[in-house]
Amino acid sequence: MIMAPAGAKRNILERLDAGEIVIGDGGFVFALEKRGYVKAGPWTPEAAAEHPEAVRQLHREFLRAGSNVMQTFTFYASDDKLENRGNAQRFTGTQINEAACDLAREVANEGDAMVAGGVSQTPSYLSCKCEDEVKGIFKRQLDVFVKKNVDFMIAEYFEHVEEAEWAVQVLKTSGKPVCASLCIGPDGDLNGVSPGDCAVRLVKAGANIVGINCHFDPMTCVKTVKMMKEGVERAGLKAHYMVQPLAFHTPDCNCQGFIDLPEFPFGLEPRILTRWDMHKYAREAFNVGIRFIGGCCGFEPYHIRAVAEELATERGCLPAASEKHGNWGAGLEMHTKPWVRARARRDYWEKLMPASGRPKCPSMSTPDSWGVTKGHADLMQHKEATSQEELKPLFEKAKASH
Repeated sequence: MIMAPAGAKRNILERLDAGEIVIGDGGFVFALEKRGYVKAGPWTPEAAAEHPEAVRQLHREFLRAGSNVMQTFTFYASDDKLENRGNAQRFTGTQINEAACDLAREVANEGDAMVAGGVSQTPSYLSCKCEDEVKGIFKRQLDVFVKKNVDFMIAEYFEHVEEAEWAVQVLKTSGKPVCASLCIGPDGDLNGVSPGDCAVRLVKAGANIVGINCHFDPMTCVKTVKMMKEGVERAGLKAHYMVQPLAFHTPDCNCQGFIDLPEFPFGLEPRILTRWDMHKYAREAFNVGIRFIGGCCGFEPYHIRAVAEELATERGCLPAASEKHGNWGAGLEMHTKPWVRARARRDYWEKLMPASGRPKCPSMSTPDSWGVTKGHADLMQHKEATSQEELKPLFEKAKASH
């Protein structure tokens, strides 16, 4: 049955405490970059103010696909990132954050969705700025989220658990539920803190929901959240769990994830997961006890629809977008070609091994492994545009590594 869950909207903790599945949305920066509204490199979300119709439409498509969460398009919307390395802005961070909140709320009100205000890692932390300065950046974003009365908070895309702790501590002052998701894999954060220990620290900092987003493929992220869950349970603590992975296969990634792949960010399409891969992901996440299940970079609405369809029995409904999608390819029964009609069955799509169509393409890449993180001279950020003098040694180093 295609329907929206009935009743008044409840907050995310009420839903998770009741054992419900909350479905997130997808990767707005990658989706909007492909559509021509975000610049790769800065990855900043000024489109919320510049092209609100594009952001609104993407929210609407994820809602139709089954998302229960409209995450504000505020990734990297801190002033230090908006002004980093010559990234000139016509809008302030506050203007962008306010516009993003308004768009998310407008679309959330069209269905059974909550609005989540999101903050992410900062150039200031990588440049070794002090705790108070980094927390001040999060506080300026939080002030907008409080003013706009979002439903809960997400601290996401953190490579260092310390910075994520600082973000959680700031977001917790709002009195709203707080999620914290790190962009790490099974090896832990970039200082080597294990996933289990990271999760314990985040829960102690005040996070109600902990997990993983971005940098790795779905199964790697699910594995990492499972390690977080085990760590929290060993410590005698309680939390809910979330996962919002990439929509790319990343078996060859090192500890820094897909940003180290030579294909990042413009050649990743051959790695995209199919909708049927997403069915496997959703089931695996559910089986390990994760109940906030969504996506990050590479996720499009049809991926989220696949997650919603896989978990339709547990959720008691199908998303509106399933009106245009037969279960396991059933719509192909109406195709004019008999050999395509023969594909209208689950076992065909479950067993399919998709070809790349690229005869000379390797199955995996060798990641760039420069080994730099917080405090390294190469990561010191500045407002001035990157100069040719700064780029030349980087180009030379990149040539030498391949």
